[in-house]
Amino acid sequence: MSNMSSDTTKHLQLEIVPQRLLRPETAQDLLNKILDLEGVIRLFIHGPRLPGTVPYGPAKGTALVHDSRRLIEIEGKAVELMVSVGSIRLEVTDADVKEQVHEICEKILPFPFEFREGNFMLRRQTVSGYARFGPDQDPLLVGMTDPKGKLKDQVCFIKDE
Repeated sequence: MSNMSSDTTKHLQLEIVPQRLLRPETAQDLLNKILDLEGVIRLFIHGPRLPGTVPYGPAKGTALVHDSRRLIEIEGKAVELMVSVGSIRLEVTDADVKEQVHEICEKILPFPFEFREGNFMLRRQTVSGYARFGPDQDPLLVGMTDPKGKLKDQVCFIKDE
């Protein structure tokens, strides 16, 4: 297996963990403000899944209406919110961007949150990722998908580059 180490090893990884799950409007505002910054490389949201249909029980297969599962607009694109936003993980270029992200969180989030720096996303391709995507996987997708899942259901590209 070739060394698929991306140039993301020198970047900072941050995690924002609000004390509560974010409402879609708050998540939309926060994500748009963060993505407007220069120096944000990649970002993903994490939280409990919001299924589109009832997964089990007597009503299995019927449509499930949940207030948080709706379309939000991120950088001018409509994105279906498929999870309740419980945390946001992102990769930024330097400490200046980190401080700007922290300031945005303080302005938008009306409740306490944790703001951490660490390693939250894979920096190198795993063996199962290599078997699934091959040696030419985009380095920005490393650690962003489940190797057993379908790519189209997991990743939403916002920036076209």
